[in-house]
Amino acid sequence: MRPDARQRGFGLVAALFIIIVIAAVIAVMARLSVTQSATNSMGLQQARAYQMAQAGLEWGIARAVAGQSCAGSLTLEGFSIAVTCAATSAGAVAEENKTVNFRQITATAQYAAAGSPDYAYRQLTAVVELP
Repeated sequence: MRPDARQRGFGLVAALFIIIVIAAVIAVMARLSVTQSATNSMGLQQARAYQMAQAGLEWGIARAVAGQSCAGSLTLEGFSIAVTCAATSAGAVAEENKTVNFRQITATAQYAAAGSPDYAYRQLTAVVELP
């Protein structure tokens, strides 16, 4: 029994449809993979920026407690770290027979320029009581 002329070529159409659907699924999966990779990379850069700011904050606190200038900046593994030190609004407070000073220390860590794909920025602040 031979198929009618109208039925010829149906297998080709079905095969092309399946090939196109599979190609579309592969393209979507590739795009999701790239997006996931970029998201993980950005999360890692943000975590590194936080750690750099934390290190700058600890450095500033150690210098302030030692009686040295706690302001400064440095570059470490591509990150620009800036530490500032300012007197707080509380200023100096008399406590028993001692005067206690307060300093607000701010550490800012930045990687790359704002607007670039690798941009990461973190700023941490602490208030320190100095004898």
